[in-house]
Amino acid sequence: MRVTSSIFTKELTGHGCGCRLARMARPIRIDLAGGWYHVTSRGNERKAIYHHDRDRLHWLELLEEMTASYGVRIHAYVLMSNHYHLLLQTPRANLSRAMQWLNVSYSIWFNKRHRRVGHLFQGRFKAIVVNPDEWAVGLSRYVHLNPVRLGRLGLDKASQKLIRAGLGGKPEAEVVRERIRELRGYRWSSYRAYVGLAQAPPWLVCNWLLGRMAAGPRRRKRTAYRAYVEEAVREGLEETPWEQLQAGVALGGTEFVGRIRSKLRGDPKEQPGWRELKGVPGFERVKSVVEELKGERWENFRDRKGDWGRDLALYMARKHCGMGLRELGVAVGGVGYTTVSMAVKRLEEQATESTRIQELIGKAARRLGL
Repeated sequence: MRVTSSIFTKELTGHGCGCRLARMARPIRIDLAGGWYHVTSRGNERKAIYHHDRDRLHWLELLEEMTASYGVRIHAYVLMSNHYHLLLQTPRANLSRAMQWLNVSYSIWFNKRHRRVGHLFQGRFKAIVVNPDEWAVGLSRYVHLNPVRLGRLGLDKASQKLIRAGLGGKPEAEVVRERIRELRGYRWSSYRAYVGLAQAPPWLVCNWLLGRMAAGPRRRKRTAYRAYVEEAVREGLEETPWEQLQAGVALGGTEFVGRIRSKLRGDPKEQPGWRELKGVPGFERVKSVVEELKGERWENFRDRKGDWGRDLALYMARKHCGMGLRELGVAVGGVGYTTVSMAVKRLEEQATESTRIQELIGKAARRLGL
């Protein structure tokens, strides 16, 4: 089953061959006309998704076909052994359809070629919607630097953590030269095309990002981009931008995230990230509001039989915060979902007969900003 709008798509099926029946939290899909995204997909159990160069070449052939069929604009890419990264733009609101086609098409081809069955990719692809003016250039550098994030080059996560703490020391000249050789020689990314070491395929869009680096002729832009990327290789990689994520799906400033919020559609019961991005209050906030209304600590009335306080908290979280029955059961101490359902229904029935309960619901809603 799929629920779709012009800007939002929820996928229920996994990627690749086979069928996954296990129920899991669905990722938020934000399909925007003209949207920019950082997209990645990883091999199932972190296993390789490319065994030979022929696999990589076929994936790039499919990428070209995807740009033609879905109108997607590819700004940067890198293929690693067990995952890939894309920085792309969707003139049409069709990211989910395009990426599902790419992963399924490659999975079928790969399984047939290597005589295997089952999922190739680990779940659904991951997509971050990006404000290009703030993050596109930086994310392109992040994508292109993937091949040199290696322990032997001193650029893995552990080494970079030490460097940022001031404990790593300056790399030796030969190490820096090896990093540069590795970066410039890596065939399976768009970096060589950006800096003029290889011809760009017709489907790769370089002009937008290069135009942000410098004015004047293309050679100057390429030189500026190379300096920008390789500065990080010489000095040590910067922190990744993922600490700035909103609900794991949006990367941008307050105004940009606000625009995303205003367009968001989804199912808060099955997509916890939806509540965070949408700004819907969580259960801790609901509890504090009920405590204020009762003038009593949550721990004191949570397990009190027939107390309206817990019922009100469950009712508000269920009706207005999009929390599921099982999730609420865990939140109030591990009760069953039937107990939660009965509590919500009990308060609903009381509200039809009691103006006091109606007033409490109204006060709680106002304090929660609903």
